[in-house]
Amino acid sequence: MSVLGTVSIFFVVENWALLWFEPKNIAQISIAKGKIRHFLGNVSNKFIFAISMQVDILTLFPQIFVGPFTESIIKRAIERDLVNIEMHNIRDYSLSRHKNVDDYPFGGGAGMVMQIEPIHRCINALKEQRTYDEVIYMSPDGEPFTQKIANELSTKKNLIFLCGHYKGVDERVREHLVTRELSLGDFVLTGGEIAAAAMIDAIVRLIPGALNDETSALSDSFQDDLISPPVYTRPADYQGWTVPEVLLSGHQAKIDAWRHEQSLVRTKERRPKLGE
Repeated sequence: MSVLGTVSIFFVVENWALLWFEPKNIAQISIAKGKIRHFLGNVSNKFIFAISMQVDILTLFPQIFVGPFTESIIKRAIERDLVNIEMHNIRDYSLSRHKNVDDYPFGGGAGMVMQIEPIHRCINALKEQRTYDEVIYMSPDGEPFTQKIANELSTKKNLIFLCGHYKGVDERVREHLVTRELSLGDFVLTGGEIAAAAMIDAIVRLIPGALNDETSALSDSFQDDLISPPVYTRPADYQGWTVPEVLLSGHQAKIDAWRHEQSLVRTKERRPKLGE
């Protein structure tokens, strides 16, 4: 059996057929379903998603994550055992009597710096349990987080997110313990927790089974270096504000062409450098 650290999907057909497939991204899930249905014919089938993604978050403020992970899609993914998310308080790994985790910077200056020892002890404790694909540090000067990175990380098996605070972490953490640094943008937050929550949301929603219709993710903005087209719902006419006629036509080819054109227009207007 191949172990790639990617999504594993079991197809149960009429309670007896079991197939194994390990796609590397959300698009391959959709393609696989189509091919399997074509091969097996028009049979009733149920897709059971077996995911073993583990996300461990190292933080000084675990309670920040309670809201984002107990609602909506992330909550559903956790309830379906598609992902397990655990918060680890870095203070628990401090050897200090008062559980200190920060100290003054060498050379002087304002602010405090998170010490390497508690962080190192926490990471080592986690690595004794499993092998991690990435140890990710939230940093304003890290690699800009994009949809492509979310797609890539959604295929991983085990991830660690390290949330900095104060003036950041001792540079030796970044040099020796972290494998990747990611940023939400060119601005500074109080800590890495909000950035980590946003990135984990973007990653977990791509795991097959997290969305009721996983093909929905294929039409998200930035999946094909394009911004999504406008969307409308009932009523078709609200106080004289109407829906484009093509969307009411029932002609799918024309609707798809209109949506693609609108994506191109919006991308050119709002993200002209996207895809360069």
